[in-house]
Amino acid sequence: MIAAGTRRLVGDLFEYRDLGAVEVRGLTEAVPAWQVLHPSAVESRFEALRVTALTPLVGRGEEIERLVRRWQRAKAGEGQIVLVSGEPGIGKSRLMAALDERLRDEPHTRLRFFCSPHHGDSTLYPFISQLERAAGFERDDRPEIRLDKLEALLAQSGEAGVETAGLFADLLGLTAEGRYPPLPQDPQRKRELTLAALLAQVQALALRRPVLMIFEDAHWADSTSLELLDRAVEQLAHFPALLVIAFGRNSCHPGSARRMCLRCR
Repeated sequence: MIAAGTRRLVGDLFEYRDLGAVEVRGLTEAVPAWQVLHPSAVESRFEALRVTALTPLVGRGEEIERLVRRWQRAKAGEGQIVLVSGEPGIGKSRLMAALDERLRDEPHTRLRFFCSPHHGDSTLYPFISQLERAAGFERDDRPEIRLDKLEALLAQSGEAGVETAGLFADLLGLTAEGRYPPLPQDPQRKRELTLAALLAQVQALALRRPVLMIFEDAHWADSTSLELLDRAVEQLAHFPALLVIAFGRNSCHPGSARRMCLRCR
């Protein structure tokens, strides 16, 4: 159980049950309390901790216009990758929100990936959580319902083949029970097919309409997710897609994206 002060600090990071006023030993008056039930389905920490409407973005006009220019080039078929770095709290997530606002009325597909300090060792965590949100998984969904939702999601990108569905079901920890062909027994082969399928899904979406990919807190990403980002950097150049990677000042995205970082030149 948590009191009002903690409730304000954790915002909508969790779902709660309001317990009303609770008698606490040592206090003369009852205090409001909440029971923490489980993590919420809110996409980002920035949104979960924001308690008021967004204030106007001040002093970031040049940065947002630069992002918009990159988006225009991406829409024309010249894929773009932008790295955004800065100390915690400097406004990286706010900048991403401003870009999202600017593009709200433009036809496009938005993919948002969030890394967590608690899941740095969880393979492909940001991609798994994005798939679960995009598919609309509910906490109480039965496995077969989740499989139906997964197939519906893949159909939107044209990647509804049974092999891809089987790979994604395995990635999401769903038991298919003979619904799809057996996966390769070789772990390395299965891993390569899974990474290729994740990239193919993004490319298929980009062929339908421009894609905005926002990857936040990359300094907390697991090594496999970073490898997948490197592959995306290499392959998205000829697709209408903008990939924005945000990370901490003292970190840097490794591999092929590093050459685009001014600090690493």
